[in-house]
Amino acid sequence: MHHPENDEEYKGLVVNAGVEQPSIVNPYFKRIRKRPKQLSVDEMVDGILKGNITVLSQAVTLVESVLPEHQAKAQEVIAKCLPYAGNSIRIGISGVPGAGKSTSIDEFGCHVLDRKGGKLAVLAIDPSSERSKGSILGDKTRMEKLCVRENTFIRPSPSAGSLGGVARKTRETIILCEAAGFDTIFVETVGVGQSETACHSMVDFFLLIQVAGTGDELQGIKRGIMEISDGIVVNKCDGDNVDACQMAATHFRNALHFFPASESGWVPKVLTYSGFYGYGIKEVFDMIYEYFDFIKANGYFDYRRNEQSKYWMYESINEQLRNSFYNMPQIRDIIKQKESEVLTGVKTSFIAAHELLDIYTKNSK
Repeated sequence: MHHPENDEEYKGLVVNAGVEQPSIVNPYFKRIRKRPKQLSVDEMVDGILKGNITVLSQAVTLVESVLPEHQAKAQEVIAKCLPYAGNSIRIGISGVPGAGKSTSIDEFGCHVLDRKGGKLAVLAIDPSSERSKGSILGDKTRMEKLCVRENTFIRPSPSAGSLGGVARKTRETIILCEAAGFDTIFVETVGVGQSETACHSMVDFFLLIQVAGTGDELQGIKRGIMEISDGIVVNKCDGDNVDACQMAATHFRNALHFFPASESGWVPKVLTYSGFYGYGIKEVFDMIYEYFDFIKANGYFDYRRNEQSKYWMYESINEQLRNSFYNMPQIRDIIKQKESEVLTGVKTSFIAAHELLDIYTKNSK
């Protein structure tokens, strides 16, 4: 039988009577893990204005939080950052799944930093897992070049919850990034559903990425998305795919002729490039910068920014009213009953809705 008292290690721990015996503790537990210091509103604003990425990340986390106390603090921070925002160009990037958005953004971002310097923020509205509510695309891990570049900030935002809520938080994040000195903002959308419209309402230039070789080149492209696009680029124009990409670009150009003229007076262009090999990136950004020169010269840039601010005021009102309605205890107590009455045919949807709104109005006073 093994006797531990015979081990040298054990003997070294045995002490004389009356003397406290040291305990064996894993060194890991000796390191006390402290929570990050909770910054005040002024400390957070000061850190953002100094370009502190850690503080900026904490502020964005506050913006994305659903806790009322976090939201209240986030709004104070945003209000104090607002005078320092607005000095960036905002570029929305969308496309069908598999179009190579993240790879393209990796190349686009490096090109912008090499060409004009400054600071770049990438805000990716990520699809969310229905079970965990977490992001499932992991965009940050697919932007290998940008991840190691200085002066970059990449923030994927899970799109759990209402699209309007996610879009509002992304817009507020843009304000924080601009206050932190980021002069180029990329907003990436998943390319499915109506997220493109939300993205368009917060950017200056909307870029649609497409690929060739999928049969009918216009299949699966909503007319509305092409109408709001300021530029269309066909990705993966390399190797044996060059001819197909050129043909697809021709189809897109022909299709654009049938759309009404854009409000800005800009005529959208269609280009080809290769995000993987980096071919044609310069031409894409020549087009984008030409667009900014064009809309700043004719006054549309400022007009659009003002229209977007007005749009988000009304969106905020709608969201607040919606949240207030569904979170009211009197509504929560009876809404399932009204739903049951509609499903069983006792009441119509309109009558049930009217009765619920009456309850809300009476209890809101």
